[in-house]
Amino acid sequence: MAELQEVQITEEKPLLPGQTPEAAKTHSVETPYGSVTFTVYGTPKPKRPAILTYHDVGLNYKSCFQPLFQFADMQEIIQNFVRVHVDAPGMEEGAAVFPLGYQYPSLDQLADMIPCILQYLNFSTIIGVGVGAGAYILSRYALTGLTSSISEMILGHLFSQEELSRNSELIQKYRNIITHAPNLDNIELYWNSYNNRRDLNFERGGDITLKCPVMLVVGDQAPHEDAVVECNSKLDPTQTSFLKMADSGGQPQLTQPGKLTEAFKYFLQGMGYMASSCMTRLSRSRTASLTSAASIDGNRSRSRTLSQSSESGTLSSGPPGHTMEVSC
Repeated sequence: MAELQEVQITEEKPLLPGQTPEAAKTHSVETPYGSVTFTVYGTPKPKRPAILTYHDVGLNYKSCFQPLFQFADMQEIIQNFVRVHVDAPGMEEGAAVFPLGYQYPSLDQLADMIPCILQYLNFSTIIGVGVGAGAYILSRYALTGLTSSISEMILGHLFSQEELSRNSELIQKYRNIITHAPNLDNIELYWNSYNNRRDLNFERGGDITLKCPVMLVVGDQAPHEDAVVECNSKLDPTQTSFLKMADSGGQPQLTQPGKLTEAFKYFLQGMGYMASSCMTRLSRSRTASLTSAASIDGNRSRSRTLSQSSESGTLSSGPPGHTMEVSC
């Protein structure tokens, strides 16, 4: 009797007629363990995670996953999710050969690169698809998650992606401070509390709002610029001053202390303090423009521009009862 052999038959379904490949965008991001390259397909879908893949040894994302994601039946899935295909360092197409003596990251360190990718893309959740070594890397990421990369996650909270990419002396300094902090476990607890915070539920004209004078300051490249702008829109315009500071990134008190000092003095003067204090730094450097806007009769608005010439030593305060928006 002939020996029976089990044969596995796979039904192949190519791309549908007329279907064209998706546009792909390839990115590289620096991590504590070197650069990692990944390719993004599609656009983020509201309230849906991204599909993130990690390939096996000897492959890259194309040779490992392209047949699967080009399969006809898969198209219904990929139309509903943005996809991120990660190439392990040096495995991407056209990668240069690492120099002699290069220490390749461990699988744990490769897992620690994933939060840097998600931070760069501003993705909070993923569906992981891994094969072999890639499955181990994704499993390790799922086990350790935030804990193994607490310093990078906090840096992404403090500074913009542009600042982190430049890796200036300031970034290196604070990366070293946070990474080697003796109380890193305590910092993580504080970080967890921040991530579990409740919404303040501010509502302009509602019962929940700040009734005291407020100055909101945000850098024009800050990672949370949109959140601060939204907060300003919910506060009482008669009590709020909003300052968007140029060239300051996520921490204006570190990058632009002079500008912030001037703005703080102006805010104090608006409260009736330090009336004789001179605003010399900004007035020497250039003309400062302040734009105030207020609502009239609930339907109409007016704009008023106050200019401060370089010869004057102080900035005159605007009329009370207006939201002051300042760019400097």
